[in-house]
Amino acid sequence: MPELPEVETVRRGLTQLVAGATIDHVAVFYAKMVRPDAEIFTADLIGRKIEKVDRRGKYLLFRLSGNLTLVSHLRMEGKYDVQPAGSPVPKHTHVIFYLKDHRELRYNDTRKFGRMRLVETGTEGTALKSLGKLGPEPTEETLTLAYMQRVFGKSHKVVKPFLLDQSKIAGLGNIYVDEVLWLSKINPLTPADTLTQDQLETLRQNIIAEIARAIKGHGTTVHSFSTAFGETGNFQNHLHVYGHEGEPCERCGTEIVKIKVAQRGTHFCPHCQPYPPEVLEEVTDD
Repeated sequence: MPELPEVETVRRGLTQLVAGATIDHVAVFYAKMVRPDAEIFTADLIGRKIEKVDRRGKYLLFRLSGNLTLVSHLRMEGKYDVQPAGSPVPKHTHVIFYLKDHRELRYNDTRKFGRMRLVETGTEGTALKSLGKLGPEPTEETLTLAYMQRVFGKSHKVVKPFLLDQSKIAGLGNIYVDEVLWLSKINPLTPADTLTQDQLETLRQNIIAEIARAIKGHGTTVHSFSTAFGETGNFQNHLHVYGHEGEPCERCGTEIVKIKVAQRGTHFCPHCQPYPPEVLEEVTDD
């Protein structure tokens, strides 16, 4: 699933490609993908100008003229691209926005999991509860140490799924959680409320810095992610642990291991990221 850096990369590409363009008409080939129903959805978009493209967490927000916003979530495999009018349409293209400048903004999704919803601008958080519950963006200004101390201190959930919870911090997914925990030398099975202030500050700084680096690297392509220009990201070349199971840790040479935590594949270094005492006791007993 595209995480924050990938969605931000798509947003920036779409801003260059379609901000200022006007929608002539829309075709929906998979009705379950849009809300309201396809007939209303397509009718409401006729003649709307794409004023800008915003992002909140992993959501894209197309700001349209007439106080309307198209909320788009790429889910697992969603992609946008822009083609000249009349270009061959690939098999997995499910929505086409025909622009008045003789281009087509296309949404492609192999697994059909992506979703789009039209809402009145400013009501996104109430119309989509999951969007309204998003935690702060991982930036210096919005992700404060005081906030992290408060929310981490309230939960004994292990830190890996805690960080994947979008209501805690917006935009983090499996890849970047593994990476920031390795950078912070925190074991993924550590209970959130046991992290010290120093550990939380280190984790905070690594989250902010790693997301910024990944955005600069145009995101990570592990399976199928591509930008709005049809290009792959390159941050996969800078991952330290994700996908490196069986390889030596860059810091200490210990073999990176992969386990399942909350049903998610999880990569870490057993030496740099030691098990918390209660978990270590279980591991030793086994």
